[in-house]
Parts: sequence; C-alpha cells; structure tokens
Amino acid sequence: MKILVVGSGAREHALVRALLLDAEVEAVVAAPGNPGIAAVATCLPGVSDPTDASAVVAAAREQAVDLVVIGPEAPLVAGVADAVRDAGFACFGPSAQAARLEGSKSFAKEVMAAADVPTARAHVCTTVGEVQEALDATGAPYVVKEDGLAAGKGVVVTDDLAAALEHGRSCLAKPHGRVVVEDYLDGPEVSLFCISDGTTVVPLEPAQDFKRIGDGDAGLNTGGMGAYSPLPWVQEQVPDLVGTIVSRVAQPTVAEMRRRGTPFAGVLYIGLALTSAGPRVVEFNARFGDPETQSVLARLQTPLGGLLQAAATGTLGELPPLRWRPESAVTVVLAAQGYPEAPVLGAAVDGTELVEDQVPDTHVLHAGTRVDDEGVLRAAGGRVLSVVALGHDLHQARERAYAGVDLVAMKGSQHRTDIAARAAEGRVQVPSAGEDHARGPASGQDAPFLGESYGIPGHLPVHSGKVRDLYAPLDPQTGLVQDDRLLMVASDRISAYDHVLETPVPDKGVVLTRLSRWWFERLEDLVPHHVIDADVPQAAAGRGLYVRRLRMLPVEAVARAYLTGGGLAEYTATGAVSGVRLPEGLVDGSRLPEPVFTPSTKAPQGEHDRPMTFEEVVDVLGPELAARVRDLTVAILGRGNAVAEERGILIADTKVEFGVDPVALGLEREEDIVWPALDPDAVQLVLADEVLTPDSSRFWRAAEWEPGRPQTSYDKQVLRDWLTGPDSGWDRHAGGPPPPLPDDVVELTRARYVEAYETLTGERFERP
Repeated sequence: MKILVVGSGAREHALVRALLLDAEVEAVVAAPGNPGIAAVATCLPGVSDPTDASAVVAAAREQAVDLVVIGPEAPLVAGVADAVRDAGFACFGPSAQAARLEGSKSFAKEVMAAADVPTARAHVCTTVGEVQEALDATGAPYVVKEDGLAAGKGVVVTDDLAAALEHGRSCLAKPHGRVVVEDYLDGPEVSLFCISDGTTVVPLEPAQDFKRIGDGDAGLNTGGMGAYSPLPWVQEQVPDLVGTIVSRVAQPTVAEMRRRGTPFAGVLYIGLALTSAGPRVVEFNARFGDPETQSVLARLQTPLGGLLQAAATGTLGELPPLRWRPESAVTVVLAAQGYPEAPVLGAAVDGTELVEDQVPDTHVLHAGTRVDDEGVLRAAGGRVLSVVALGHDLHQARERAYAGVDLVAMKGSQHRTDIAARAAEGRVQVPSAGEDHARGPASGQDAPFLGESYGIPGHLPVHSGKVRDLYAPLDPQTGLVQDDRLLMVASDRISAYDHVLETPVPDKGVVLTRLSRWWFERLEDLVPHHVIDADVPQAAAGRGLYVRRLRMLPVEAVARAYLTGGGLAEYTATGAVSGVRLPEGLVDGSRLPEPVFTPSTKAPQGEHDRPMTFEEVVDVLGPELAARVRDLTVAILGRGNAVAEERGILIADTKVEFGVDPVALGLEREEDIVWPALDPDAVQLVLADEVLTPDSSRFWRAAEWEPGRPQTSYDKQVLRDWLTGPDSGWDRHAGGPPPPLPDDVVELTRARYVEAYETLTGERFERP
C-alpha cells in the first residue's frame, strides 16, 4: 500500500513515522512535508498549499497512491477530501460538510444539541450587543470562541470582562464573523480521538495536552505545547471514561451526521472537560490533534495503515481490537522566540540528530522547519519541533523527553518544563459531585427541567437570561436550526436588585408561563402576542412556549398607575417620574390621576436601568414608534387593572416587552435595525416575553390598599424586604452577592405567586 499524507507539521511527521512501521505500507509520500519527513519519505514540495484540491489530486495520480491521509483542518474544511474521493481515491478525512464540526463551532453546537451530547451551554452571537448580553448571562470566567478556524488560538478564557468583549469584537470584525460564548467548564481536560468510517467508531487511547505557552498554564493560548498518554489519573478516577464517551458522545454524533446525509469518516477529535457533573464536550475537531497525536501514535501497536484504510473504505467494524504499548509517552514542543504572538523565524536548529542516538526510546518530529541553501536547518514556524519519549512510566518518559530537549540548540527557543508533571506526581484530580465546577445557569442550583446535557433534546440553547432560557428548535429531518421560532422556558430563578439569587422559588416558572398565556388571550385585541404553540417537549412541560423569533425594542416599556418603588424615589427627589410632572403631596401607594409611561434603559445584567424621558425614547425609536409603544404600554396596564380590580388585585405598575419581526420588514434576521429609520406604517409591534405577572408587575391586595405605607403584595416584595432588612445581613450597596434565602421566605414568596395566579384566573394551581 502506498499512502499520500497531506500536511507539513509534527502531526504529519508522526503519521508518516507510524505508517512506515506498518508492514503493509510499501511507501509514504508527503505533500508538502518537511525536512524531518524528507529524511524517511518522499516529499512533494510543489504542493505548497494543502488546500489546493487540484494539486493534491494531481499528486495522488502522479504517485499512484492507494490512500490519501489529510492531516490539517484547513484542507478538510476546504473540501480537499471531497475532491480526492471524487477522483476515485480512498481518503482518510471527512468531507467539507462533515468537517464543519470543526469549521463552525455554532454548527457543532447544533449537532451536539440534536444528538443530546453533554456540553457547555452556548450563545451564538453576531453583534457586539449579543456578545455583551451573553457575557452578562454566563458570568466570569468568560469563554469566548471565534466561530471558524483559528489554528487553536481563537479561544479566550478570562476573568476580565473587557478582554472577553474585545476578543468578541475582534472576531466579529472579520468577514462573516460570528462568536460563540460558553459557560465555563472547570475540571481537567482530556483529548480523545475516535476513528470512524461513518458508522463504526473505534476510540484511541486518551491524551492530555497543554495549550498555554507558560508553565502552570500561564500566558496565551497556543496550538499546544506538549502532551502525554496514557492518563493514569483517568484510569484510577474515571475508569469507564472511554466507553462512556463513545456511547454518549462519539456514536450519537456520528449517527447524527449520517442521518443528515453528511457521514463523518475520519477522526473525530473530542475535547472534554471532566466536571463535577460528569464529562462535558469542550469542542470537536475533524482531524488528529497536535501535539496529542505525537504521544498517542508513539504507543499504538496496531498497524496504522490498515486502521486508516479501513476507516476510509467503510470496513472499520471488521478490524480486531486495537493493541497498545504499555509504556507512557510524553511530547514536549520547542517553539520559536516570540511565539505565539510574533514568532522570530530563521534561527538555526542544531542537535536534532543527537536525540535518538543518545536518549533511549526518544525521537524528534519536525513542524516549522526548513533547510536553507547552505543545508542549515532553521526555524520556519512558531512551533518548531516535538520531542517524543517513551518510558515505563510518566516519570521516565518525562526525563527522556527533557533530556532530548536539552540536546537541541536553537537561539531564543522556549518550551514548557511542566508537561505531564502533575500527572506523574498524582496531583490531577477530577472534581467530585457536589463541587460547583460547572458554571452558568445550565448547571446551577435551579434548573429542574434541564436534562443532563443541553436540557431539551433537539433544541439548541441560544440565550439564558435572569429568569428565562431560550432554545432554537432543530428541524427533525435536517437537524438545522429553525430560525422562525424559539422555545422560551421560564425557570424558577428569581432576581432582586439586579442580582440573580442563589435560591430558586419552586413553581415560579410554571406560574409565570400560565399567567402570561392567560393575559395574552385577554390583550390580543390590543396587540398581537408572540406565542405560537404551548405543545412543548416534556422536559419543558408547563413552563415552556414556542414563540416567534423577534428583535426586541431597545427600551424598557414601563407604565405606572400607583406611585411606589423607584418611581416614588424619583418623584421625591424631583417631583417627576421619567420627566412626567406629578401632583404635589403624593405618598407611597398613591393612585395617580391617570397611568403614566415611565420608560427606562435596558442595562446589561448586573447593572441598573436608568429612567428615560419620552423625548429620549423618541431619539431611540423615532416619534411614531415611540408614541405607539407609550400608548400600548399604558393601555395594557389599564386593561390589566380593569380585569384585576374585579378580582381584588391592584396592579401598581408593569413592565412589558415589545418586539418586531425583521423578516416581515424586509430585513435579514440578524441585521442591525436602525429604529428611527423604520417605516412606522410597516411595523407591527408584538407583545413578547411575559405580561402582567408578579415578576413584571407589582400586585397589591385591593382590600388592604392604604396610601402612605408599604402595601401587601403578591409579588417578590417579600424577599426584597427580607434582603434589605436586618435578618439578611446583606448590604445591597456594598457590591457583594445576596445571601441564600431562608426556607420561610422562599415558601412565602411561592405562596404569593400561586395566590396571585389563583386569584386572577379563578383556577386552582396544579403542578404539571
């Protein structure tokens, strides 16, 4: 068998080296290869661009190869594997459509959602505003990923909000830029390569790599500074990990890709975080990882050529189980000075030939190297060499790898000194259940409706707010996102004073959903609402609704019929609320002569909304649209009080949300909207989110209403009062988070929500 390997890095050198150990492989050709590969195989430097499909096909024909193995991700995403197969050659590497698992992180999230693969909740963003909202929702540490290929350096994980936002902004500035913001997953990371022929999945042994440039995971992300395999701490703490990932992640993903008509044949690289809630997928890649490949292939005893040929020809299921060397393998990467920001190229590289001669079971793999006209080996890339060593355990493998590194001389070179050190010393620990290592709403204390992974099978999470979570349904036939609707799910999270509290209020999400539906029906002659269907998956039963996908107006629409809360504070200071002059002598709880429109800004989560005047709303929306928002908001509060007062409830004030359908306005769904430029006659305002609930409104008992004192409320005022009272010990102005709520406050708050529902609707509340 003659094999063409496409690529020029240390990964491709490792592939060539392993293939040449296969007795069935007669020859290996590399395009374009590198000086290290050239010492053991034929290189075709004329194929200088691995993404040039015609050049790769021409090389395969000229060399009359039996198999083409594509190493890097760029040619896979560019469709080189498709061209090779179309030309009649067996090819190891997925099609361009299948390689989107790596080429688009948002696409990978869609597939994971469809296959019910456990992963971090993600927000796909196309504007800076969406990135800001997503960062507000996830909280620190912030995880911001460029959607497309970025050579392993498109991810920023930081506690610095400004740095996270700037990375998102820089990614969006690129052509077709999109950003994925994820919940942070703590716990050690593991790389698992799974070979697939489109149906069968065969896992290799797991490895761990080191992405940051400096010891102790300090500094910038790189393509990888070292790796080791096997992982003794995984064997001890999670002995069934590989089998679990194959059945829970790899096989469902391969099956989903086949169902879509884009079978995945190649290597599915699964990056995992071992969290306290179990393994979670960090990312998919569509090729062997570098530098993990260097360590994994050093231990593989099964002939590699036969394995890759079986994957390329659909016969993987006929192979016997893989065989592995018992030794440990450690890879240390030597990088050029200035890497990863500005690598200095051209330094002479000496001593590589000494490594195999002087250090047992150790070899050097070339990555960014070239030979100049005088025959001198020089650095030609950021990562220059990989030194790979085997040992009877990690201690010995590390000693040999670093002994090899010491024999290589390169001016300004840099490498990490701690590759596999913690594992060798037994200091890698998988967090146990109960430790809060997975961050974000999807894994917090509140989410009784959420499943083990995304929560709603066949749905992609797109946003998590203070109270509600939004999911994009996937087409059951194609697996693609249905972009005309969303699944909106109300949680039991509760917020106060711009904080989402640690303690949920049971049944709150169900009450909000049912009560909003009840009001939508009674307001639809005033304004259309966004609800499409209440027939939702069982995981969201009672608290979920399918709704129209809208663009929300950038103002908070608030109306007040009584004076209290922030309106009272503003009135006391200025005699007005949002620029509206009110009569003198009003007190807490006073009924206003007529309801007034008191809008505010939409501040990011954790920040305070600022009151707006109507004139400021006009500046944002234009005069006609601003007037419609004002009139509708006041009319909704008026209708609400007309209904509620008959049932013994006063609605002091309310906040409502309006949106528009950009497609109905002739705009792209994600296109920025210049609100004052819209034709007001073409705009249909749609009532969205929730309406006239205890979360969005102040409900008072009418029989106990008495101006001049705090009123008996049906809303979350109970917990507000406790938080600001002496028993909580919390100073809302000190900047710290609120404390957990005591059981009696939680139960009283729940009872008030349920009482409001039953009083208004006349229906007994039953849990779904």
